[in-house]
Amino acid sequence: MTNLGLLIIIGALTACGVYLMLERNLTRMVLGLLLVGNAVNLLILTLGGPSGNPPIIGRQSAGRTTVADPLAQGMILTAIVITMGVAAFTLALIYRMFTLEADDVVDDDAEDARVAQEPPEPVTDGRDEHREGAESLDEDSPAELDALPAGEKS
Repeated sequence: MTNLGLLIIIGALTACGVYLMLERNLTRMVLGLLLVGNAVNLLILTLGGPSGNPPIIGRQSAGRTTVADPLAQGMILTAIVITMGVAAFTLALIYRMFTLEADDVVDDDAEDARVAQEPPEPVTDGRDEHREGAESLDEDSPAELDALPAGEKS
């Protein structure tokens, strides 16, 4: 049977971590990432089963009758390494942003705001493309796949 108190702690850590990851402050985002990583590690440990004898032949613990699951322990060690690697990378990005802008708050992107204010393009059903005189464009032709328009190629 799983420990209900530990599951409540896992839920609280996850909720706090998700709340922090939704902030615009990058330092809080990293703290949220670390909280969620620790909550996942606790969840794996809790669901790994009860403690028992070491998974080594011939080793016994005092009064244990079952063998501990080594898979959960290995997954937790791997998750710790991955979480610390992602946190180190994110901290490096935060440091770089702080040296460039002297702030670690993510601002609204001007291009995203402009696109959000544009009216949506009208949806066509595709029948207009096959009228007489309408030029049919092949989307798979090399001219359509190039990033530059046809007049700007060198």
